[in-house]
Amino acid sequence: MFKNKKVPYLNLIPILIISFLLFKVIDNVEFLAEGFGMLLSILTPFFWAFGIAYLLNPLMIHLEKRFKLKRGISLLIVYAIVIGFITLSVTIISPTIASNIGDLANNIPEYAIKTESWIRSNIQKLNLNNNKDIISWINNLLSTSSGKLTEILNTGVNTIFNKAVSFTSSFLKMVFGFIISVYILNDKELFKNTIKRFLYATFNTKSVDNFLVFTDEVNRLFSQYIIGKFIDSLIIGILCAIGLTILKAPYALLISIIVGITNMIPYFGPFIGMIPAVIITVFFSPIKALEVLIFIIILQQFDGWFLGPKILGDKVGLNPFLIILAITIGGGISGVLGMFLGVPIMAVIKTFLQRYMTKKLEEKNIQESTK
Repeated sequence: MFKNKKVPYLNLIPILIISFLLFKVIDNVEFLAEGFGMLLSILTPFFWAFGIAYLLNPLMIHLEKRFKLKRGISLLIVYAIVIGFITLSVTIISPTIASNIGDLANNIPEYAIKTESWIRSNIQKLNLNNNKDIISWINNLLSTSSGKLTEILNTGVNTIFNKAVSFTSSFLKMVFGFIISVYILNDKELFKNTIKRFLYATFNTKSVDNFLVFTDEVNRLFSQYIIGKFIDSLIIGILCAIGLTILKAPYALLISIIVGITNMIPYFGPFIGMIPAVIITVFFSPIKALEVLIFIIILQQFDGWFLGPKILGDKVGLNPFLIILAITIGGGISGVLGMFLGVPIMAVIKTFLQRYMTKKLEEKNIQESTK
């Protein structure tokens, strides 16, 4: 009879295998990064599909609950609305925006001359001609600012066209994602139940219950904030277009879209949208630019004090400091998209930390201070 002898150092084999795999990963990090990028590119339509389905889901649920519609009918109505909006944008709004951008680019030199002439004429009215230092400073400012502004605007126009070309190259992926989103919405309950079954089969029941409660709260935060902010910014964009049309401001549609999009960013968005609006108008007429500036300030005050609170309320539960912190960090990491998504992400982090601290305090029998 042979006795079972324990092989020496057998417990080191898993450590050696893991170390070898880690070495291979580090040694081929560029190849792995390239492969990961290719995988993300392949999965891009599914990211689009999930995003589109997530945004359209509340409207579908509302139709089903409000009008007692079946899933197929509600999907048909939702996608008919979306396709109608896209058709309207492509056939009416997009050509007008493209025309405004092209006209602005072509007329920049003329607008710069008009602005310079207006400033010089007002200098004469103010009797500043006797002060040579002021006149010299203003002339230098005009000569340098005109060229810089022209260069900035031309660069901005070129950037917009380059982004449009880049967007067109990924258009098929977006269309494919649009089609996949139909199936995601149609079978969303099946997907949710499958994920729940997997979680309950794999992890502790109490942990899964807590996780599902947390994900429901995260979903509520994101959906209410994103959809509410979209509706709020859409209304502001429409009101801006109506107001600028009444003021007979140039490029009213282009400015309104800029104001509406930047309004999606809390706190800083209104100021970000105001700057290009004034710069675009000042070349046409400085007086008109002042009117546009005053109008947008009034519009943003209306949004901040009345419209925004009515639509959004206190959806995220963050104080101004945390909102500004979220916008700053998000903008530094991912630009404009990060500035927008930073707020709900910060709300999720705050919710998670509050739950964690409450749980730990209860375990230690420490009562939370209400002060």
